Amino acid sequence: MLDQAKRMQGMSSAIFTQVDDMRKKAVAAGKDVITLSLGSPDVPPAPHVMEALLKGVADPKNYGYALSKGTPEFLQAVTDWYGSKFGVALDPATEVHSLLGSQDGLAHISLCFANPGDVVLVPDPGYPIYTAGPVSADAELYLMPLTPENDYLPDLDAIPESVLKRAKMMILNYPNNPLAATATVEFFGRVVELAKRYKFLVCHDFAYSELCFDGYRPPSFLSLPGAKDIGVEFHTMSKSFCMAGCRVGFVVGNAQAIELLGRVKSNFDYGIFLPIQQAAVAALTGPQDCVAAMADEYARRRDIVVDGFNSMGWKVTRPKASMYVWAPVPTKQDSFSFAASLIENAGVVVVPGVGFGPYGEGYVRIALVQPQDRLREAVDRIRKWLG
Repeated sequence: MLDQAKRMQGMSSAIFTQVDDMRKKAVAAGKDVITLSLGSPDVPPAPHVMEALLKGVADPKNYGYALSKGTPEFLQAVTDWYGSKFGVALDPATEVHSLLGSQDGLAHISLCFANPGDVVLVPDPGYPIYTAGPVSADAELYLMPLTPENDYLPDLDAIPESVLKRAKMMILNYPNNPLAATATVEFFGRVVELAKRYKFLVCHDFAYSELCFDGYRPPSFLSLPGAKDIGVEFHTMSKSFCMAGCRVGFVVGNAQAIELLGRVKSNFDYGIFLPIQQAAVAALTGPQDCVAAMADEYARRRDIVVDGFNSMGWKVTRPKASMYVWAPVPTKQDSFSFAASLIENAGVVVVPGVGFGPYGEGYVRIALVQPQDRLREAVDRIRKWLG
């Protein structure tokens, strides 16, 4: 038996694997399963994006190394899109870098700033890469509980000063996965002040900026005065433009952090396939009505699930953004047992909240990644099962 590195003890996909194994077992037994677990968009990119990809693939000049920084066209498209969407001015040469999906950057940024034993402030519940990245750098995690009592925002006053003095990074994510929570400009302003006082980097995952509903527009962390001095923002084409399998995203913000992350990435990869970058440029610079239409579709799906659950007495909050519903377990089971029972009795797959951290226990995450008719069927099945 080979000895694994100690850091591997902090990286676990056990619950997600177990849930998917149960899904596969149910499918193999002939059960019609409605999968609401993995947050992967079920619709394709807009036609003009796919056309750009097809054109790029047909160009024989596009098969060399791209290098990790990103093409000038891609960097400029990101710069223009960010300025138009969020009013954030960026220098494409120093404040923008391409990523193989935002998870690429979130996984590697800790290597740039955290030494073994340094502290990284991470949200709990949180997307697993927020902890796996710092663990890979042998950093110490400080979990910031996200609770309904505090509107799912970290209680900044509760973080001990002894921890803040050792902190090298804080990771945030709004609109949030898995909670579907949002943050205020006032909260971000307090984060900027805290980061400047204790000299740590803020990493804001802004993956769901375009999946917002009912007139709500989430603020960019970088739009706060002084945020660029201590922060970076990660974005992905996966959700906003339905390009999840393309693995294309970007990081913007503090030039020093961008340079360091670029240095790490230049040792790890050779950049994004050029046709994919060309498709991303088409997405960022082309018509945006497809993005608005997608958000409207997710809003309709949200209403099917939220209204359906509430009508059966399963009280859930109606989110203003993201592609998820975060729901308290409606039985006396723990989150994993409930998810297992849901597959067995209703043929519906969700993610146990404990898979996102200890503070996720007692909840499940429902991804709105099925057509409206399948979501209605999922609600009906759950209604019959819960009685």
